[in-house]
Amino acid sequence: MAAQRRSLMQSHQSWTDDLPLCQLCGVGSAPNCVYGPDGKGTQSHPNEDGHFRFSTESCFLYGVFNGYDGSRVASFVSQCLTAELLLGQLSTGHTDADVRRILSQAFDVVEKSYFETIDDALAEKANLQTQLPEGVCLSAQTQKIAERLKALEKEVSGGATAIVALILNNKLYIANVGTNRALLCKTTTDGQNQVIQIGRAHTTDNEDELSRLAQLGLDQVRLRQTGLISGQSSTRRIGDYKVKFNYTDIDVLSAATQKPIIAEPEIHGGQSLEGVTGFLLLMSEGLIKALESAHGPEQVNQEMVAMVAAELAQQSSLEAAAQSVVERVKRLHHDVYVSGRQRASHCSRHEDMTLLIRVINYTLADGSLTPTQGGRIYPVSVPYSNHQSTSKTSVMLSLVMPAQGTLTNGSNTASTLEGDTPTAGPLIPLTIDTSQPISESPGPAPPSDPAPLCVCAPPLSQSPTATLQSSTTHTQSSSSSSGDGSLFRQRGSQAAQPDETGRVPPYVDFTQFYRLWGSDHSEGQGLSGDLGPQ
Repeated sequence: MAAQRRSLMQSHQSWTDDLPLCQLCGVGSAPNCVYGPDGKGTQSHPNEDGHFRFSTESCFLYGVFNGYDGSRVASFVSQCLTAELLLGQLSTGHTDADVRRILSQAFDVVEKSYFETIDDALAEKANLQTQLPEGVCLSAQTQKIAERLKALEKEVSGGATAIVALILNNKLYIANVGTNRALLCKTTTDGQNQVIQIGRAHTTDNEDELSRLAQLGLDQVRLRQTGLISGQSSTRRIGDYKVKFNYTDIDVLSAATQKPIIAEPEIHGGQSLEGVTGFLLLMSEGLIKALESAHGPEQVNQEMVAMVAAELAQQSSLEAAAQSVVERVKRLHHDVYVSGRQRASHCSRHEDMTLLIRVINYTLADGSLTPTQGGRIYPVSVPYSNHQSTSKTSVMLSLVMPAQGTLTNGSNTASTLEGDTPTAGPLIPLTIDTSQPISESPGPAPPSDPAPLCVCAPPLSQSPTATLQSSTTHTQSSSSSSGDGSLFRQRGSQAAQPDETGRVPPYVDFTQFYRLWGSDHSEGQGLSGDLGPQ
C-alpha cells in the first residue's frame, strides 16, 4: 500500500482527473510575491497552494489547501482526501453525526497515508545521521552523506493546512485544519448581505486552541509570545514530520504530554441551505493575510464579500469572477506597499493566494459588458440620445460602485480604510429621466481619454439603488487604473473654476459612449462615429 501511495505521489496524473468538476464553482489564484525597493515583484518559490471542486450524483466536495515548504503535502491531500470521501463513503441516508465522523476519519487516514509515503526516506535519513562524524570533517564521504541528507530533508519536509466544504442533502459541512477560512454570504429578504465566518483559525490567538494545548502541559503565555511554531502560525496542520514526531526537540512544545500539533479537523454542520441565496467562499491563508496586511484585519470578511458580489455582478463566469477578486487583492496589497503609508511595512511580500467561490441559487451577469483594464469600471451600457425627447423614457446604466463611502455634495466621504485604494462594490442600476432636453450649446473639448461615468454608493449593507433625475445630481469622474493600482481618481471638493472663456469643465464626458454608439448604429441610421453635443 505504501508503495502504491508513493507511486501516486510521483505520478503527474491523478485519478481525480476523471471526476466531474462542479460547474457552480470558480477558482482564482496568484503566486507568492516579494517586492523590491522599486515596487517590482518577484516570485520567491513555486506555488504551494492546492484545491479541488467535484460534484457527484449525491454530493458536492470542495477544498482549498495551503502548502508550505513545498507543494508535496497539499498535492497529496487534495488527491487522497477525495478518494476517502467520494468512493462510496457518503450517502444521502447519513445523519449529521455520520457525516462528521466520516470527514474526521478521512483526515486521519490521509495524514497516516502521507507519512507512510515518506517512511523509507525518514528511515534512511535517521541512518545517515548516525554515520556523520562528530565535529568538522571535509572528507568526500562526509560531503556525499551531507548532500544526500539535504535531498532527503527536502523530500520529507513540508505540510499543509486545509479547508473543506461538503454539500450533502442540501446541507453544508465545513472541515477546517489550520488557518484557511470559509465564509457563507446569504442575501436577506431586504437585499442585504449577511456574512458568516464558519469556524476560526487554529492559531495561538484562538482561546480554544490554547486551552487544548494547555491541557497537554504547555504554557499558554509562552505560546502567545512565540506565535510561530516551527515557522508556521497554525496549531493544526497535515504532515510536517518535525512537529509530529520530533516535537520534544522544539522548546515551546517540549513539555507536551502527547502530540500537540494535530491534523484533526474542526467540523461544523450540517447547516441547511434550503431557501438560501448567496455564495460560499473558501480562502487560503495567503489571500486573507494579503488583504489584512493592506487594510487591517477588522473588515476583511466584509471587504472580501463586497468584492466578490461586485465581480459576480460584472462577470459572466465564476472562474473570471474568482480570478478578478484575487487580482484585485493583489493590486491593493501592492498599492499599499508602494504608497509608503502606515501599513506599507506590512506589505513587502505575500504568499500564494487561492479563492474558491461556490454560488448558491445565485444568478450571474449576462457577460454583455467588457471590463476596462485595471479598475474594472464599466462605461454606460445602453444608448443615450443627445436629441430632444418629448417622451419620458428610463434607461438603465450599469456602474461599478465603490463599497466604501457615500456621495455627499459631490465628494466622497471619508473611507473606513486608511486612505488606501477603495474596493469596488456591486453594480447598481440607476434610472435616468430623459424627458428633459439636452443642451446643445458648445462646451470645452473632451479629453483624449474620456473617463467612464462612476458614482459612489453605500456599502452592501445598504439598499443598492439610486436615481439620477435632475441636473442638480452630483457625479464623480473616475478612470481605471493603468498600472498605479488606483481604482478611482476623485475630483477635489473645491468648486470647478471657469477657464478664460468663462466655461466650466464638464463633470461627465460622453465622447467615448457617443463614439461607440455611433459605430454600432451607423448602418441604417446614417449616424457617424462622432455623435455628441456639437
